[in-house]
This record gives sequence, C-alpha cells and structure tokens, in this order.
Amino acid sequence: MKKRMQGLWCTLITLILFTPSICLAAGGKAAPVVIVADTRRLDGLMAWWANLYNESHIQFMLLTILIIPVTGVCFGVLADIIMNWIGIDLKNRELAEH
Repeated sequence: MKKRMQGLWCTLITLILFTPSICLAAGGKAAPVVIVADTRRLDGLMAWWANLYNESHIQFMLLTILIIPVTGVCFGVLADIIMNWIGIDLKNRELAEH
C-alpha cells in the first residue's frame, strides 16, 4: 500500500512539474486573451455593472463578494416574514406528526 501511494505521489509531482512545458508545446507564442463585457446594448445598472467589470476586476470582485451575502440575508429575512405571516412557525421545534 505504501509503495502504491509513493508511486501515486511521484506521478502527481511529475505531472505538476511538466504541465507548463506541455502547455508551451502547443505554440509558445500564444496571444493574450482579453476578457471584457459587451456594453453596447446595456443601460442603467447593467451598463454600470458591465463597465465596472471592464475597468477593474478587483472592484468588481469585492462588490460581488459584498452583494451576494447581503442579498441572501435580505431574501432569508423576507422568506421568514412571509412564512410567519402564512402560519409556518420555524422557531418552535415541536413535531406536528406525533
């Protein structure tokens, strides 16, 4: 078992070490890829969001990281209010089947 694990680790390390040379064997002089958002038909908030992505990936990333949890909390609170309003009590763990 130990010999198999040693062989597996050696294979993994070899693959990691030779991956750059395998990639460069494809041509070596590859053109850099530019990733941008198409903003020609966007307006308002969508245009601002796409322009933010085009101008600064760091600001886009930080704003996205902030917006996702805030949106999740807002939707969770809203769902809790709606379920409480229709009569679903999530604060009591009493089982109704017994």
